[in-house]
Amino acid sequence: MEKQLHLNLLASRPPMAGGVQSSSKMKMGPGRKRDYTPLPWSQYFETMEDVEVENENDKDISLIYCSGSHGPVLLLLHGGGHSALSWAVFTAVICSRINCRVVAMDLRAHGDTKVKNPEDLSADTMAKDIGKVVEALYGDTPPPIMIIGHSMGGAVAVHTATANHIPSLLGLCVIDVVEGTAMDALNSMQNFLRSRPKMFKSLENAIEWSVKSGQIRNVESARVSMGGQVKKCEESSSSPGVSNSIGEGIIEEEEDEEAEEQSNKKRMKEDDQEVLSRLHKCVSYRTSDGEMLKISKVLISSGQMKKESVFTWRVDLSKTEKYWEGWFKGLSALFLSCPVPKLLLLAGVDRLDKDLTIGQMQGKFQMQVLPQCGHAVHEDAPEKVADALAAFMVRHKFTEFKEDYLC
Repeated sequence: MEKQLHLNLLASRPPMAGGVQSSSKMKMGPGRKRDYTPLPWSQYFETMEDVEVENENDKDISLIYCSGSHGPVLLLLHGGGHSALSWAVFTAVICSRINCRVVAMDLRAHGDTKVKNPEDLSADTMAKDIGKVVEALYGDTPPPIMIIGHSMGGAVAVHTATANHIPSLLGLCVIDVVEGTAMDALNSMQNFLRSRPKMFKSLENAIEWSVKSGQIRNVESARVSMGGQVKKCEESSSSPGVSNSIGEGIIEEEEDEEAEEQSNKKRMKEDDQEVLSRLHKCVSYRTSDGEMLKISKVLISSGQMKKESVFTWRVDLSKTEKYWEGWFKGLSALFLSCPVPKLLLLAGVDRLDKDLTIGQMQGKFQMQVLPQCGHAVHEDAPEKVADALAAFMVRHKFTEFKEDYLC
């Protein structure tokens, strides 16, 4: 239970037995292999642009992806460590359902947004960022806007709404984040972050890891969104701090646990004998459905490696810990206090805390549970999320279904 709680905060839960990705664990058969090559943003969004916003001393640049030409604006806010690209597949689906415009934004210190103070990830600061971007895009007369946020982005969406940073706000949609579950997860979050690979030898490797570890259960979404989570960097043995860095290799298919343990012992012995050698260590990672995966780790020793390109995380989430409580504490009350129509999408009903349970019974918001999804609900099941959101917006007369869409 503790593992499920801390995975719910910033990243996706490992796949559950019987989940939508359980089939991905099955053998593909001779000659068949999953395609983990990256997909371009332009396959899902129409435009990408930088938006300059004023800060106290200079200008910040926020990157946004857009689609659609008329209808209300869907302002999409991603979760911690993710980027606007996590909304790519969802954007293509929702734009085929209803008349709308989409603006998906890289939050500060995430994706390709550049700000002067990327260390400040407080809820208030990020909420102000949202308001500044809306003002820069639309001036004093913004169109009707529905704000939609996932995980950390859901918390930021609530803070943005309650602070009235969007005067033309139509509605609020929060995806798989509630105060009770998030606060319970904080104590174990650092352990989870330490369990993730530190580096990947390629973007394809990072995509494969995200799928096989269960972070993203939809291969198509992983292929377009992981590029927003990791970045290319050059590492060499002469660089400060690299002598002890660990590069995560590709996750291979199911391995025999006993043979793997013997391999570990053998290689650890080699490490004791030759400290400056290149050492490959094999460790095991067991998913929640019991499958054993083999992860190859490379320890780069001083003076042994030339410069080579590797991929690492764009955001060091462990350094954002001082902001976690501020994102989520009091979130349920803030959510319930928002005066606009509200939709809460969850991967499981167990995520509801007391305040939200009472509020839901009193009809203060609409809730829908989308089973067989991980925490990244909008990536795992973009069609289901799009259907739920489209029905919600049409019911409240925010927009209409497209003429060629058969609901």
